[in-house]
Amino acid sequence: MDFTPEMAARADQLCKGTLVEHLGIRFSVDGNGRLTASMPVAGHTKQPVGLLHGGATAALAESLGSMGSALLIDTDKQGVVGIEVNANHLLGVRNGSVTATGTLVHRGRTTHVWDIRVTDEEGRLSAVCRLTNLIIGRK
Repeated sequence: MDFTPEMAARADQLCKGTLVEHLGIRFSVDGNGRLTASMPVAGHTKQPVGLLHGGATAALAESLGSMGSALLIDTDKQGVVGIEVNANHLLGVRNGSVTATGTLVHRGRTTHVWDIRVTDEEGRLSAVCRLTNLIIGRK
C-alpha cells in the first residue's frame, strides 16, 4: 500500500482535538510507503509501574489502522469503525517513543484487516496487533 507524506499530514490534521492528539500520536510514511504512527512513552501513556500502558498501545494500533482505512475510502460516502482490535504485548517500554507500522492484509468492500507491528526506538518488537474495520455507508 503506497501512502504519501501528504496523506500522513492530512491524518495529523484530522486528529486535532481528539484522543490521538492527546496521546501525542503523529503519522508519517516509511520508505516502503506504509503508514506509520509514533507515540511518546511518557507520563500520560504509562501505567503506574512506569511501563507503556497496554491500552495506549492498543489506542496507537487502532488509530493507525482506522486512519489508514479512512485514507483509502471516499469519506464523503463512507465511514470507518473499528470492530475488533487485539494486542499481544511482547516487550515493556519505559522511555522514548514507540512506532506502529501498518500493513493492510485485507481490503474488502465492507471490511479492512490490518496487521500492526509496534517497535521501540531501537527497533525491538514491543507488540503485535490486529485490527478489523467495518466500512459503513454515510447517510
